[in-house]
Amino acid sequence: MILPSPQQKILTVKQFSEFRNDLQNVVFTNGCFDIIHAGHIDYLSKARNLGEVLVVGLNSDKSVRRLKGPQRPINDVDARSKVLASLFFVDYVIVFEEDTPLNLIKSVRPDILVKGGDYTRDTVVGADFVESYGGKVVILPFLKGYSTTSILNKNGCR
Repeated sequence: MILPSPQQKILTVKQFSEFRNDLQNVVFTNGCFDIIHAGHIDYLSKARNLGEVLVVGLNSDKSVRRLKGPQRPINDVDARSKVLASLFFVDYVIVFEEDTPLNLIKSVRPDILVKGGDYTRDTVVGADFVESYGGKVVILPFLKGYSTTSILNKNGCR
């Protein structure tokens, strides 16, 4: 079996929408994924196991700066998207510019919307939309002790 290159897994919304209807059990999650760590790996692999296809919405650099401050992201969107796309359990990466993934969620129309343990069903952007057509919202627990912020703080980067 020949695996797709990471670059082949990084798509625009338009590219993804061209074959979305052919896909079953699409799982969607999103985030900044600035410094990939064991918590991300655990989370993304568990998300992928919920369905057949994992789509990761990735905040653009401008979006990360608006959300996390002027010192972030540490890695630019090209590097972050290539690292994510290199993970065998990530099927597609789509970069989005907005502060929330709502428009992307509406385009992807996932069967399962996944967020990490610091969220509740009521705080997940797009939850109402996904549930409106029979999709599910799943909150996955975090792997304790791992976050990008804690890694930066531990290493004196903040």
